[in-house]
Amino acid sequence: MASWYGPGFHGNKTANGERYDMHKLTAAHRTLPLGSIAVVRSVSTGRKVTVRINDRGPFARGRVLDLSLAGAEALGMIGNGTDQIELQVVGYQARPEGMGVLRVQIGAFADPLNARGLFEQVGAQYPGGRVVQVDLREGRRYRVQVGQFSTEADAQAAASRLDTQYRLQSFVVRDDG
Repeated sequence: MASWYGPGFHGNKTANGERYDMHKLTAAHRTLPLGSIAVVRSVSTGRKVTVRINDRGPFARGRVLDLSLAGAEALGMIGNGTDQIELQVVGYQARPEGMGVLRVQIGAFADPLNARGLFEQVGAQYPGGRVVQVDLREGRRYRVQVGQFSTEADAQAAASRLDTQYRLQSFVVRDDG
């Protein structure tokens, strides 16, 4: 499932350091290496678009891709806001510093004390975690991320264990910072 993001984020810094331009064919993905080139096909319309992954997200459970406004327009999904897609990576523009490690995001909070509390409760099990402060249009949030994994399978296994043990809805993200 894909969604799109636009006006509220236009001009903000993306995970790869460039400014988000909602009129360019870009997208956000939680784990694909930044610089990945992907063909996205709408299951409902059959339309295809090629985008470059330059940001992290979506941070909504069940979604795998956040398209720019231009990407969403190309697929015809502006009105619905979401659409079922097929995603195929067709290329990659390497970053000189390489790819970051994978982590499991277990929560996001407006109150830093709540974030710190969850991190202290869970973080010791998965060393290398952190609480990341992000400024979003709806305000400052504190994302709790645990572990450092080199494969998506390992990170996904940890996420499943954490979800069961702590009744969470976690997901895997790539650390680019």
